[in-house]
Amino acid sequence: MNTIKHKILGLCICAFMFSNGNQAQTKKVVPQSYTLEGNISGLEDGTIVQLIPGATHLSETPVAETKIKGGKFTFTGKLNEPRFFYVTFGKNKGEVPVLVENSKIKITADAEVLKQEDDRINFKNEVILGSKSNDYYKKETAFKEELNKDYQEYHKGTEEVTKAYSDARVAGNKKLMDSIGNSPEWKAFEAKEKAFFAKVEKSTRDLIIKNKATWWGPFFMLTQYSYFTPDQKTIYEQFSETAKKSYYGQVADNDLNPKTLIGTSVSNFGLKDKDGKTLSVKEIVAGKKYILIDFWASWCAPCRKEIPNLKTAYKNYSEKGFEVLSISIDKDEKAWQKALVQENMQWPNLHDDDKVSKAFNVKTIPATYLVDSKGKIISDNLRGAELEEKLKELLKS
Repeated sequence: MNTIKHKILGLCICAFMFSNGNQAQTKKVVPQSYTLEGNISGLEDGTIVQLIPGATHLSETPVAETKIKGGKFTFTGKLNEPRFFYVTFGKNKGEVPVLVENSKIKITADAEVLKQEDDRINFKNEVILGSKSNDYYKKETAFKEELNKDYQEYHKGTEEVTKAYSDARVAGNKKLMDSIGNSPEWKAFEAKEKAFFAKVEKSTRDLIIKNKATWWGPFFMLTQYSYFTPDQKTIYEQFSETAKKSYYGQVADNDLNPKTLIGTSVSNFGLKDKDGKTLSVKEIVAGKKYILIDFWASWCAPCRKEIPNLKTAYKNYSEKGFEVLSISIDKDEKAWQKALVQENMQWPNLHDDDKVSKAFNVKTIPATYLVDSKGKIISDNLRGAELEEKLKELLKS
């Protein structure tokens, strides 16, 4: 009997040791670095591949560079937390976005070089494996596919009325524009458009707030909003301390609370107006005592709401030496042109080239800078009653 007991005990001990041995062998080792391997068909050997940081609202420089050989390339490095990058090809001719973390990541895709479009590179059949962060990013932003369908849907059947309105705008026929704008077809289109953008805003906010406890919150805030407005500050305030202290939390904070430029001088620069004519700041401000440089965009609701206040200030003080210079950061020039007609601003309006706004460190809009006759910035972010009071003080004579 004792012999049987000893045999059973021995089997149990062996089984326990075998089990522990397996656990020791299968225990996961957390990677301390990343390897990003690419296998891209359709590109010539020697094609430059760069790794450029994204989700920062800045024009970033590459952190690594290599060349395609046999369709393959590799990047390696270490990260403290997942980071978003654009893998760009052929000096920004095409890109594949990816969230990189410390793991072995593989990218495969088929590339097509469009010779008729200045060698722009189009990618198909993109597959990214090995990054759990990238998988989560794709899953959480899948709602955009539905939004794209919604966008196409509410534009169906509106081709005729939108073309008629566009033609009237180009011709400067305000009477016809007003007539089309008051038609049932146009009003129905505007109602659908308003509902669409309300859905976009809600979907975006829901995504960010859902992830407010971690770095994902500020990361999604940076990727879902191409520019910040003061409205986004209330979103940032809901983030946990962990989220705020993360890399993307600090990037978002710097965007929302940029350093002041008061006391610095404005360099002369030139931008194009609605007719494509380049105007220099020197020409615009000649003989003026104070100039309000106003950065805005057609899609920015706070910017549009501020325009009536600018009109009041312009009406009251333009004859006393006050000038307004509005600079649109719109990527869609047609949307800017449409907004110009709707708002009917009587002062110079120029279109940003992405360099001027960066020179002014514009992170949120509306962004305003009050400049004196010597080109020095004497105040910023003046709006509404504050702008009125400042001009009253400066131009009281």
